[in-house]
Amino acid sequence: MPHKNFVTTTRGLNRDLPPMRLYEKAKKLGIWNPSEIDLTQDKSDWSNLNDQEKDMILRLTAMFAAGEEAVTLDLLPLIMVIAKEGRLEEEMFLTTFLFEEAKHTDFFRRILDEVTGGQTDLAHYHSDNYHTLFYEALPEALSALEKDASPAAQIRASVTYNMVVEGVLAETGYHAFFTMLERNDLMPGLRKGIALLKLDESRHIAYGIYLLSRLVAEHPDLWDALETQMNSLLPAAVGVIGDAFSPYEIVPFDLKEEDFIEYAMDQFSKRFARLEKARGALLDEINRVANAND
Repeated sequence: MPHKNFVTTTRGLNRDLPPMRLYEKAKKLGIWNPSEIDLTQDKSDWSNLNDQEKDMILRLTAMFAAGEEAVTLDLLPLIMVIAKEGRLEEEMFLTTFLFEEAKHTDFFRRILDEVTGGQTDLAHYHSDNYHTLFYEALPEALSALEKDASPAAQIRASVTYNMVVEGVLAETGYHAFFTMLERNDLMPGLRKGIALLKLDESRHIAYGIYLLSRLVAEHPDLWDALETQMNSLLPAAVGVIGDAFSPYEIVPFDLKEEDFIEYAMDQFSKRFARLEKARGALLDEINRVANAND
């Protein structure tokens, strides 16, 4: 379809929009190179771990590596929908998503290649609940946007990606890595990469909350669709956490399953409460709240 005009030579960019403020952060904070992180001590620490400890780290890394790859593969339809709606400020920020998710995929594969021994037979760490979310729900929700760009379809896609995959599972996974490694002063390279990665993902989640808040404010009748999608995926998300603990009679690093279930539910509840406030709100209020929390 031919272009009729261009934003930059008509109205200009609105630099006060939350996505543009997040874009400024991404340009400043998102430029880090997984290849430059020193993994020397990580290799030494890995060699001194027992088999169960190695298995737990491999399990989490295998879930993260595939999860980051899945998002890298599946994200493009959301970017295309936002672009076709002419929301240039949002599209500009979304361009950083794809770069960053690919960078995260690169980082976890580097851990597997250079620290843990180059394993390629790790799919057995992906449980049925993991399959439900990453092999099925995520690609289905995002690829649906190729044929259905409706607000309802956008809500289902963003809930799946930003609220559940990133906001519940990834956040809980970071918490698990830090609990294991910082408590025992292990693998500083892995910890550094995850800290940088967590900053990237925090911007993604902030955008997801903004997008969903905007959609709910514009279409209050779609709240039920948002709530249904979140509640339908939550059992599988909690199941993934339980599946990570179930193979161990004595859980490595003295991790306690209930701590992480509680953490995940807290993340879910906080994001859900933010979204509830968008019901009936004006767009100016959505922007003000988003900017205050970015």
